[in-house]
Amino acid sequence: MGSAKYTELGTFLRSRRSRIRPADVGLPAGPRRRVPGLRREEVAQLAGASVDYYNELERGAGSQPSEQMIAALARALRLTADERDYLYRLADRPVPAPGTAASHVHPGMLDLLQRMPSTPAQVITDLHVTLVQNPLAVALLGDQSGFRGPRASFVHRWFTEPDARLLYPEADHATQSRAFVADLRAAAARRDAKDAEAASMIRTLLHASPEFAALWADHDVAFRRDDRKRIRHPALGVVEVNCLSLFSEDGRQRLLWFTPALGTDSADALDLLAVLGTQDVVESTS
Repeated sequence: MGSAKYTELGTFLRSRRSRIRPADVGLPAGPRRRVPGLRREEVAQLAGASVDYYNELERGAGSQPSEQMIAALARALRLTADERDYLYRLADRPVPAPGTAASHVHPGMLDLLQRMPSTPAQVITDLHVTLVQNPLAVALLGDQSGFRGPRASFVHRWFTEPDARLLYPEADHATQSRAFVADLRAAAARRDAKDAEAASMIRTLLHASPEFAALWADHDVAFRRDDRKRIRHPALGVVEVNCLSLFSEDGRQRLLWFTPALGTDSADALDLLAVLGTQDVVESTS
């Protein structure tokens, strides 16, 4: 990467950091804050980077940041879509196509997610690619940060990888399969008819999964706006929750949050999530 671009990358990060108040990202203001904006260590914490590494980036030194790190920094700094694309170009990284795991998350969605610290919540795309999770969502559903390519979509994994189904009791699999296919048909129809991402996913699943092909032939169509789900957790057992959705204006992203189902003991189970953390959670989500 050219030295001029690297210098500009550091300058740009500093400028974006200085405009954000700690309260904007759910951090306490704290004492002795000499300058407005976030501290370097706070940005590093939000992005999942070491403080030393982030310091190197702001100095215009160090190694070229990965695409995953650029995505994490864009979210930590609440960048707009244009700012996020600019950051990728400064790092000499290709701007991710919409719908991938590194997709831009609207700052408003991130703000709402940040305001749900006591509720499992996450942002996904309309093709069920998880973009960002809060700690309780990771504890309940598993960490989704490691999936790339077609496997980033939970719907793809649901129909091609048996282990993905461990998240739900076997008795619920048929219902989940039908709901996923109906939701995918609705999402694909909402996109442009020439959208390559949705079309490629559908072709792959039609070829790879007889179950998907049979359900697709039924032509059911329905967005998943709210669900009552039973989640299999390795430490808590089966947790029954309501899954609620808030859609972005273009329908490409959804904020999901999970509340305890009435008439069950799920409220107590969800209270334990903060204690259990992410130990032994199933690496699957919806």
